[in-house]
Amino acid sequence: MALPPTAATTATGQGAGPQVYRSALTLLASLFFMWGFITVINNTLLPHLRSVFELDYTQTTLIESVWFIAYFFASIPSAKLIERIGYQKSLVVGLVIMAVGAMLMVPAARMPSYGVTLFALFVIASGITLLQVAANPYVAVVGSPETASSRLNLVQALNSLGTMLAPSFGAYLILGRSVGGTSQAGTVLTPAQRLADAQSVVLPYVMVAVVLLVLAVIIARFPLPAMGSATNRVSKAERAKHSLWHHRNLIWGIPAIFIYLIAEIGVANLFVNFVGLPEIASLTPEEGGHYLTFLWGGMMIGRFAGSLIMQKFDAAKVLAVFSIGAFVVMLVTVFTTGPVAMWSLVLVGLFHSIMFPTIFTLGIRGLGPLTEEGSGLLIMAIAGGALVVVQGWLADEYGLQWSFLLTAICELYILFYALWGSKVTKSLD
Repeated sequence: MALPPTAATTATGQGAGPQVYRSALTLLASLFFMWGFITVINNTLLPHLRSVFELDYTQTTLIESVWFIAYFFASIPSAKLIERIGYQKSLVVGLVIMAVGAMLMVPAARMPSYGVTLFALFVIASGITLLQVAANPYVAVVGSPETASSRLNLVQALNSLGTMLAPSFGAYLILGRSVGGTSQAGTVLTPAQRLADAQSVVLPYVMVAVVLLVLAVIIARFPLPAMGSATNRVSKAERAKHSLWHHRNLIWGIPAIFIYLIAEIGVANLFVNFVGLPEIASLTPEEGGHYLTFLWGGMMIGRFAGSLIMQKFDAAKVLAVFSIGAFVVMLVTVFTTGPVAMWSLVLVGLFHSIMFPTIFTLGIRGLGPLTEEGSGLLIMAIAGGALVVVQGWLADEYGLQWSFLLTAICELYILFYALWGSKVTKSLD
């Protein structure tokens, strides 16, 4: 599929040694960190914007939906852009788009405007989509095919590190500098206080924009290794001979990503509410937020561990084991109470850890010149996170604890994909 690290070629066509390869992987890991960091800042923004704009729950959840809807609309255009200008330039463009979105938060805060805020977040998410479509297959392909899942789990661990640190960053620079963020729930703010609170997002997003632009300059100047000849674009006549529909691992992988995101986002969004139930732990939202850090921390640890495990064991088999573990702890979450139920929900982060990067690498395996298109479809499936509203409806109708049966069902589909759906039926290597 692609040349091994020691024989990788640079964008200029010259040989790249192991040190260049490791440097490139380190640089790309910083991208994974940044988009994980920025995505989870949303968890801080939700209660903040609800206070500033006096939003109801529908308007508040729309913020999360807009974020994931961006993946649906931006994924295919991202894949087409990569086909036209290449991976390295696409990474730079993605970072610039994210920086523009971050800077749009400044006028959105100064007005302040709920609509402009939604647009700014959509722009940021679109930039992240382009980075995901470019960076995930790049890490998976530029190296030995046998260790693709290991590499992607390794850099995704840095993504989880970003998700761990973002809540503290947002709590300190956004919630900690606002009246709404430091007041008891239900406190009604005056118009002057709401205007002042809106301004608290300016500094953190300007800081984020600056970091993104610095990264864009560094990546633009860095000699990234090429992906190898296996993924080179072919002529239209040659392309017509190939079909994505011949690749079972991709066809079943798209719903696997979609369904996995329903599980991950549902757990993350409802965790604080769950541990606040009297029969579970009776924690305050602030206390629950600290335990949420353990869940994200479990994902980071799992990805580091998964990266090592997959150097010796088949990725699909490891995915099957982790999906069984996730299914078991979700059943424990649903059918027990007290600390056992709480810690079992924390533990699902460990089992979820390898799922996205492993499904992704299994999904694009053997696509060859169709890699960009397949990657775009897999990233588009991240829009499944927008369907967290289904679990919200189940929680309203049948109870929050019972709603996690939906998560358990999602784990069973991942098990099916690991055991059967991920098998390659045709290869273009």
